[in-house]
Amino acid sequence: METVALYGGSFDPPHIGHKAVVDALGKLSFIDKIVVMPTYLNPFKKAFFASPELRLKWLETIFASYRRVEISSFEVDLQREVATVETIHYLKKRYSKIYLVIGADNLQSLHKWQDYETLKESVHFIIAKRDAFRVSDDFIKLEIDESISSSSLRENMDISKLPKAVAQEIAQYYKDYNAKQNRKDNSFT
Repeated sequence: METVALYGGSFDPPHIGHKAVVDALGKLSFIDKIVVMPTYLNPFKKAFFASPELRLKWLETIFASYRRVEISSFEVDLQREVATVETIHYLKKRYSKIYLVIGADNLQSLHKWQDYETLKESVHFIIAKRDAFRVSDDFIKLEIDESISSSSLRENMDISKLPKAVAQEIAQYYKDYNAKQNRKDNSFT
């Protein structure tokens, strides 16, 4: 059985920071496969901006040429909020060792994740580190040069921060989305 790195997230939108994480994971010799898995709905968020199916499609396009990357629709197919521990349980049936990739910004709230103790015993954590986040030596660290916030990007679209394969499509989607939201907001005044 293979070892896998699970890189899950909202990817709303996927950007070059996400791509940089996958590129860095691809350089780790102890990882056989990288599973990129968009959430249907992030348990810590109330809504999504781009549909789960659209985010899945964008990821499939971005990573189409990556031999060791699989884009998984597991959480999207369930069409509900899925706790990471449930996804890990699903992956345990297929992989002997699972590395869970999270951003350093998630470390402070990791203990609040559903069934954290079970999760901690089931995976090895890889922390995608950017900026000045301090990360304990207990974790495997990935140094990532890109410091991009999806929420900031949604509000102030910078096409240079989007993967080239889908940059125009993503930029147009959020431009249209934001324009529609502005029209809704203005209709109440």
